[in-house]
Amino acid sequence: MSKENTGFTIAGKTYSSRLLVGSGKYRDLEQTRLATEASGADIITVAIRRVNIGQDPNAPSLLDVVPPSRYTILPNSAGCYNAKDAIYTLQLGRELLGGHKLCKLEVLGDEKSLFPNMPETLIAAEILVKDGFDVMVYCSDDPIQAKMLEDIGCVAVMPLASLIGSGMGILNPWNLSLIIERATVPVLVDAGVGTASDAAIAMELGCDGVLMNTAIAGAQDPIRMARAMRLAVEAGREAFLAGRIPKRFSASASSPMSGRVV
Repeated sequence: MSKENTGFTIAGKTYSSRLLVGSGKYRDLEQTRLATEASGADIITVAIRRVNIGQDPNAPSLLDVVPPSRYTILPNSAGCYNAKDAIYTLQLGRELLGGHKLCKLEVLGDEKSLFPNMPETLIAAEILVKDGFDVMVYCSDDPIQAKMLEDIGCVAVMPLASLIGSGMGILNPWNLSLIIERATVPVLVDAGVGTASDAAIAMELGCDGVLMNTAIAGAQDPIRMARAMRLAVEAGREAFLAGRIPKRFSASASSPMSGRVV
C-alpha cells in the first residue's frame, strides 16, 4: 500500500479529490457552483431525471455552472425503481453527454427508505457493463453482493453508510470494512453522511472516497460545509495512511519512565 496521499483511479482515469459531490437540493445554480468549487471535487453526480443537462434546451442547464471541461459529470439513475428504467435513464445520460461511459447505477427499493433494490441492481449492472458502460454502483453494505457487483465488472462499489439524506453517519463500520478488505475496485461510501466527522471516519476505515449531496446542500451554510467535507476527507485519508494506534483497555503513559531525570 502506498503511503502517499495521492488520487485514486476509476475506469482508467485518476482523480486528485476523493470527495464526490451531488448537484441537487441547492438554492440555485450559483450556490451549486460555489459549493462545488469549495468542495474541491472532480466528479459531480447528476440525477438525469431531476436535473437539466440539456433535456430542456429552454431552461438553465447545470452544465453552465459545472462545465464538463472542468469536472467529470457522473450521470446517475436516481429515482428509478427497476432495472429497465435505470438502464434507459443512463443510456439517455450517455447520449446527452456525447457518449460518456462513466455512470452511477442506482436502483431503489421503495420511496420511503430509498434502500437499494439489489436484485434489480444486479440485473441492471450486468446489462450496462455489457453495453459498454463504466458502472459505479450504489449498493447495500452486504459484502457478498458487493463482490458480485465487482465480478460483473463494475468499476466501483458504493455501499450506503445509512439511508440517503438521513445524516445518520456510518451505522455499520464492520460491514464496510469487510467490503473494503475483499474489494479490488474502489469502494466509496455513498449516502448517509451528515457532517465532516462521518466523512473522516469513512476514510479512516480505508474507503477510497465519499460521495455526498444532502450533507452539503442541506447545511445552513453549504459552501462552508463543502470546505469542511473536503478537509475531512483529506484528514481521514492521511490518518488511514498514518496508521492509528491500537485501542487498549489500559492506560499508556505518553512519557516513558526509562531515562527519567529524577
